[in-house]
Amino acid sequence: MKVLLTGAKGQLGQALIAQQPGQIQLMTTNRTQIDLADPKACMMAVQEHQPDWLINAGAYTAVDQAEREPELAYAVNAGAPRAFAEALQSSGGRLLQLSTDFVFNGAQGKPYATDQRRDPLGVYGSSKAAGEEAVEEVMAGAGSATILRTSWLMGPVGKNFALTMLRLHRERDQIAVVADQVGCPTSTLTLAAACWRLINRSWDHADLALPERLHWCDSGAASWYDVAVAIGDLGQELGLIKQPAVVKPISTADYPTPAKRPSYSLLDCLTSRQVLKLRGQHWRSALNDVLRQVAASE
Repeated sequence: MKVLLTGAKGQLGQALIAQQPGQIQLMTTNRTQIDLADPKACMMAVQEHQPDWLINAGAYTAVDQAEREPELAYAVNAGAPRAFAEALQSSGGRLLQLSTDFVFNGAQGKPYATDQRRDPLGVYGSSKAAGEEAVEEVMAGAGSATILRTSWLMGPVGKNFALTMLRLHRERDQIAVVADQVGCPTSTLTLAAACWRLINRSWDHADLALPERLHWCDSGAASWYDVAVAIGDLGQELGLIKQPAVVKPISTADYPTPAKRPSYSLLDCLTSRQVLKLRGQHWRSALNDVLRQVAASE
């Protein structure tokens, strides 16, 4: 089976490469090989490689910068998925489109189901929602595309909250972290495993109808403050830091950003766990696995 991966140098892309199943012929691409803002380049990549599956892990993810670069955010997060979907419709391949909890406004105070109405707050969320809508419009009813939403992604490489907090625990005596935004941290390690399980199950069971939308996050719930405290504790246990910084909880109002963020963005992952036959790992345990890989690399 041939799988084409975008965003190969990103944190999820690297986790997917590290967990590549033996029967998969993986073709990796990064931003220097495919300009995701160029629809023609996206379509040509599908035509050239003729993949059975395309995992679109590449994205414009700078949430605040997207407010200043909306055209680029939409080109990458909405234009590329549409181009991939159109090309795959012609070639007969299937699409796994990675998406985000930011397609919701976070106002309902309970986990979001896969079929709930999208209502993003900022440019990043709106551009990802537009990408979802494009995939659904082009590949609707064909059973050849799955949108997989996740949240608060953190891995042992790349740029993410876990690695930033680890650095700040090393450098500072005190850190101020937002405590009134609630979601679920998700390890790139567990998300990559879910992606490969989805593709393998669809390949092994040709008659298996995958839902058009799935959610995958680690288990439990946390605020950014909770995660920052956990990183200090786990980092000290693993010998990554000598003494954790004092973490001070603050409100979103105390830390204004260009882009609004959902205050409660938990995703309901029950259907995904049933379809993929994977149990969820608690976010603290998954975070510990991420930090263990960081420790092993230092």
